[in-house]
Amino acid sequence: MVAVDGLSFEVNQGEIFGLVGPDGAGKTTTLRMLAGVLPPDSGSAKVAGFDIVADPEAAKPLISYMPQRFGLYEELTVNENIRFYAEVFGISKQDRINRAPELLKAAGLGPFGDRRAGQLSGGMKQKLGLVCALIHTPKVILLDEPTNGVDPVSRRDFWRLLYDLVGQGVAILTSTAYLDEAERCHRVALLHEGRLLFCDTPAELKKNLQGAVLAVVSAQPERVQQALAGAEGIKTVVLVGDGLHLVVEDAQRRVEELRKRLTDAAAPFDSIEEVTPTVEDLFVAAVEEEKKKEGR
Repeated sequence: MVAVDGLSFEVNQGEIFGLVGPDGAGKTTTLRMLAGVLPPDSGSAKVAGFDIVADPEAAKPLISYMPQRFGLYEELTVNENIRFYAEVFGISKQDRINRAPELLKAAGLGPFGDRRAGQLSGGMKQKLGLVCALIHTPKVILLDEPTNGVDPVSRRDFWRLLYDLVGQGVAILTSTAYLDEAERCHRVALLHEGRLLFCDTPAELKKNLQGAVLAVVSAQPERVQQALAGAEGIKTVVLVGDGLHLVVEDAQRRVEELRKRLTDAAAPFDSIEEVTPTVEDLFVAAVEEEKKKEGR
């Protein structure tokens, strides 16, 4: 099975580029190849101006790669972890002393320098991992699902750190299975089973959606979904926090049809209205189209 199939994209300085897709889409494999830890079977790639296929070691001093399970040492304190990674990256003691407080403050970890890493929350561990990955001032940052399993507040803080780095001209390539995070990237590549479906800004991506999106607000979205099964004109259905998003043809006509169908089925709903598409709406529709092409 091919993990990554003919993937091609560019990431610019001062840009957050997102690799977005579910598990098995090829995100981790792509990042490992770009980090120089996994050789590709074919093709070429340049990172920070260096050919990482021909000479993977040349680019490594300019790269920070933060895998899903970053190697923090839980018995070491926050400061000790930073000191360890500074030494690994060949950073002088004085440079570490100058840079570490700034990074800790930006990550909100300033008061926790003497706390063991194992006693930090999941979100704080991820932020500490980023601090360790940044201690040598890289030009390119590769992040593999850095906010996976992190609480919403920590996710917001983590993204604030990324935006600060972008302001310094750093190129950031991050992967995520959270499709809502695609909205925070400057550009996005939507991946499915190792292939590139779309690549553009979130705003431009949404223009590729064939059809309109109707939001059905309901406290019982699963029941609404059952009631709408087989309804004419619905291309895709996406469960969201307070109901469903439906990609439909001829939105004005479908609203009344769907409202009547739900009322007849006694499926509770508060409203049905057309809304602005999300990247998730596009992704689900694109995957469904791919399945139809493949006869699945």
